Amino acid sequence: MKYVISDIHGEYELVLALMRRIGFSASDELYLCGDFIDKGDGSVQLIRWLLSKPNVHCIRGNHEEVFLSYYYSLMRDTEDYGEVLERLKDYIKGDGQLLDWDIIEWLEALPYYIEADSFICVHAGVPLDENNEIPPLGDVPAGQLLYNRRFKNPDVLPRSEKCVFFGHTATECVSSKPAIIAYKRSGREGKNIEDYIKIHLDTGVFTSGRLGCFCIDSCTAVYVERQVE
Repeated sequence: MKYVISDIHGEYELVLALMRRIGFSASDELYLCGDFIDKGDGSVQLIRWLLSKPNVHCIRGNHEEVFLSYYYSLMRDTEDYGEVLERLKDYIKGDGQLLDWDIIEWLEALPYYIEADSFICVHAGVPLDENNEIPPLGDVPAGQLLYNRRFKNPDVLPRSEKCVFFGHTATECVSSKPAIIAYKRSGREGKNIEDYIKIHLDTGVFTSGRLGCFCIDSCTAVYVERQVE
């Protein structure tokens, strides 16, 4: 099975609970649409888990982009790599002291999008041309993939044979509830991923306490919720 998640924001324990819920195994694949870090307390533990899974495919979000921009600014100001690492550890909330250079190098290597035969993964959205078609993603400036707020709007529906997975803005801004929003093509039943135009994944987990993923094969959403003590 193939699954997609976005905007986990350091909620490491919820990710593990969600993986148990779906029975995630080495024969499955998981796609993450960015924003693994910040807000929650388990950003580094989450990345270490991602690094340990060859069947997990990730792209960067705006929070990873900002972290890397901070890293590059530090490197311009000093040649003391030890100091740079310590300041980066302080940047990450919660488990930042676990940060190491392997994780930083992994973040640097993250692409801005993934394009498969039947779907596209981006963080915030894609720009559309005058015909509502998606331009070649390699020609799109990174900022448009990372910060696009217009793409979340229900009336923004690209003309594309591929379904677009995205996050960045919590779905509550559109539907008033923390649930994945799947936009079906007119006249389609919704049984196959080709039946969908776009799927909005960000359940605003840090504030809502609810994390969801979408199964590409069954076209269903699965959720776990933070336990209130």
